[in-house]
Amino acid sequence: MPELPLFSSRREVSRRPLMIMPPLASQPVLYVWNGSSNPGPLSVNIDLSEQKAYLFKGGQNVGWTYVASGRSGYQSPTGTFRIMEKIVDKRSNRYGSIVNANGDVVNSNATAGVSRVPPGGRFVGAKMPYWMRITGYGVGMHAGAIPNPGSPASHGCIRLPRDMAETIFQHASVGTRVTIMQ
Repeated sequence: MPELPLFSSRREVSRRPLMIMPPLASQPVLYVWNGSSNPGPLSVNIDLSEQKAYLFKGGQNVGWTYVASGRSGYQSPTGTFRIMEKIVDKRSNRYGSIVNANGDVVNSNATAGVSRVPPGGRFVGAKMPYWMRITGYGVGMHAGAIPNPGSPASHGCIRLPRDMAETIFQHASVGTRVTIMQ
């Protein structure tokens, strides 16, 4: 089993991690979580150069996950943040799809206020399950596709594998520290 990697100068704690395998054996492991029974507050350290988040509870490394941060032109912010808001079933008010009057998708990569909406149509925000806001200008962590583990893919948010997003959402509270570094 793979060891939990260290983040910065944190000490390593030996445990048997829970490994979640992707649906196809040829895909890499997307995350490891071993923190359900650990006491203490959760903190999240995101390394953009690795496209991974390292999870700590009570100062002990309890897991890691691939993330998909902002791609070129949509950089994710760096610094230390706090979770400001948590919403289980959030939809983006900025990115999504345009549907026509019949409900058929006519633009699957739309930006609200920029992309043309046909008569009778409407903008439908992209789903962002397990939303955890970290900035006042719309950046957060949420469940989303990790199309190429290790590579950025979002509009600036930190996407997480769905099961790990749910796990972090359950263990994080408003005020949880999230550090993002290059």
